[in-house]
Amino acid sequence: MSGRQPTIDDFPANEVALSLTAPPNNQPPTNVLILLHGLGDTNASFETLGKQLSLPETTCISIRGPKALPFDLDGFHWGDDIVFDQATGNMDLDTGFQHSTRVITEKVIKDTLIKKCKFKSRNIMIFGFGQGGMAAVATARDLEGTDDISNIELGGVVSVGGVLPESSRISAAQKCRTPVLICGGEKSSALTDTAVNRMQNAFTHVEVRRWKKVGDGMPANREEMTPIMAFFARRLQSMRGIPKGSIEIA
Repeated sequence: MSGRQPTIDDFPANEVALSLTAPPNNQPPTNVLILLHGLGDTNASFETLGKQLSLPETTCISIRGPKALPFDLDGFHWGDDIVFDQATGNMDLDTGFQHSTRVITEKVIKDTLIKKCKFKSRNIMIFGFGQGGMAAVATARDLEGTDDISNIELGGVVSVGGVLPESSRISAAQKCRTPVLICGGEKSSALTDTAVNRMQNAFTHVEVRRWKKVGDGMPANREEMTPIMAFFARRLQSMRGIPKGSIEIA
């Protein structure tokens, strides 16, 4: 059974800013893809990404980071704080994600998509870039640790250049069942061996793709985008061809 197409009014405007892209050709939404931009960006760029992806039967929700950058800098971020690396002068990506994951988990996924719009958690996926990728994997890890909604496993997470934050808990006895695809460059990447091992200790299934480039920029060509689209193809579900009124047997 498909969920109901969400509207902006379904979400608490005082707690989350976002934009919606309905499925192509007015198809009923079977899936939801949540898009989380990188540090210093806004939801506008990933709203465009959602339209470009044009995934069948999939509503895309591009969420803006909850906090604005300081010093009149443009853009938003996902961290609980702003910390500058004294060695490089760059902003530290891993400054805690308690606030942003609470908003995504409670206000977007559980209260709106699952309770209001009647989507199953298995039909909800997250794509994040950089710091947004860290928020994505942290959300999946935190979400499965809740017990007020059963079967809280998500359809999957794709993270480009974002690994599990240090603040996220790891339990060897209870790995997160949500499958994860993490992508990054072969050099100067956040996907270090230590970071990948930590991901594998937290999630049951972790797929790693290293691109032949320096750094963890967004995919720039067909070769880099192919594993992401293949992951979507495996994890997104379809109701096409299923007669209306059919009952799913678990």
